[in-house]
Amino acid sequence: MSRKKVDILLSGVTIEAVAAEGKALFHTEDGIVVFVPFGVPGDVADVRILKKKKNYMEGVITALRQPSPNRQEPFCEHFGVCGGCKWQPLPYSMQLEAKRMQVYDQLVRIGHLDVPEICPTLPSERTRFYRNKLEFSASEKRWILDGEDAEVLSSAEKQGLGFHVGKFFDKVLDLNNCYLQPEPSNSIRLFVKEYTVSHGIPFYNIRENRGIFRTIFVRTTESGGTMVIVCFAEEFSGRKAMLDAIAERFPEVTSLYYVLNSKVNDSISDQECILYRGEAAIYEEMEGLRFRIGPKSFYQTNTLQAYNLYKVAREFAGLTGSELVYDLYTGTGTIAQFVSRQASRVIGIEYVAEAIEDARENARANGIENCSFFAGDMKDILTPAFIAEHGRPDVMIVDPPRAGMHPDVVKVILDAAPSRIVYVSCNPASQARDLALMAEKYSIVDVQPVDMFPHTQHVENVCKLELK
Repeated sequence: MSRKKVDILLSGVTIEAVAAEGKALFHTEDGIVVFVPFGVPGDVADVRILKKKKNYMEGVITALRQPSPNRQEPFCEHFGVCGGCKWQPLPYSMQLEAKRMQVYDQLVRIGHLDVPEICPTLPSERTRFYRNKLEFSASEKRWILDGEDAEVLSSAEKQGLGFHVGKFFDKVLDLNNCYLQPEPSNSIRLFVKEYTVSHGIPFYNIRENRGIFRTIFVRTTESGGTMVIVCFAEEFSGRKAMLDAIAERFPEVTSLYYVLNSKVNDSISDQECILYRGEAAIYEEMEGLRFRIGPKSFYQTNTLQAYNLYKVAREFAGLTGSELVYDLYTGTGTIAQFVSRQASRVIGIEYVAEAIEDARENARANGIENCSFFAGDMKDILTPAFIAEHGRPDVMIVDPPRAGMHPDVVKVILDAAPSRIVYVSCNPASQARDLALMAEKYSIVDVQPVDMFPHTQHVENVCKLELK
């Protein structure tokens, strides 16, 4: 049934529960479920229905008649406009339980998988300033806030540097303060915004693919490293002066890069990152291991919680020192090296060639000699011939992207039949689909959700599988 646009006001409804995608829900008198953003269970509110589908409706809260006793005041001034941190009104304990239920819904209620009791979600030590990487986009036409009159704003006042507003690819919310990444992240962003505006450097217009200043990436480490990557649409005469100004203002920036990106999209994965000043990489440490992070490297964005996630994966792997371990979607080889001391040999496979270069360099720097790394598309690398050459794995650790694993990869895993599989996922829905494909041969014996992203609906989940 096609989506219908409606305009119905429901008065004095009670929000019942947390729902998927960061929303909340309640039921109408005739049993239809209604999803609304920014609701907290126990809220009594007026809701305007905006969309009606066959089995549910979508609305927005227009008035909060009686706030839930559980409702918390959002701590961020940008809450409700910025697309992130939607669960700020929810107490953290409720966030953790909602994430556990999200895993339950995907694996059991929707996926019909046979699973043991799902463990409580592992909480993040930090619920603010927990990220080690942020990307800020520049826009010639920022998001205009309520109460602002776009007609009286100057061109400079319409420029913004921050996050894209949900559902508006060309609109950027100009950020004053963000609670996701520790300093000097906020200070760097604010300085760069002031510098570019005061020096008349044109902000990018993504619709028309024109302008100079596009994006800025800030990466930080627990050990004190800071990397800044400034992206321009083209070369311009003021580039050197701008980069020099950043370096002078922030001597703590240990690695300063720039990128000339003339594409329509902002991805730099296929672009050359040019080192302007400082070291080529920053480094993170974990249990005495040192990991190199370059401008394109993948590293879990919540550093402290990544350590807890890897400990869960290692525990589920149940290594005794004699096992051959395959680490699929290894990234920069962090998990592979993390478990290498308890394994006989580890083989890591990853699509991104630069990440494998980092993995090999990390292994050399850490004195690890029992890890081998291979780059290429997983379904092309992980074949029966590859396994015949390198050995049948005793344990497999898989950490695929959100889309999950290709069916060909699942088939090779089933044919290889490792004794244990540790499946780490950032998307319980695709994880449930893959687990269903393996259910004939494998039993799910442990399920541990991990909160990597407080105040959001996202949840990481680790499943331990044993060969039947």
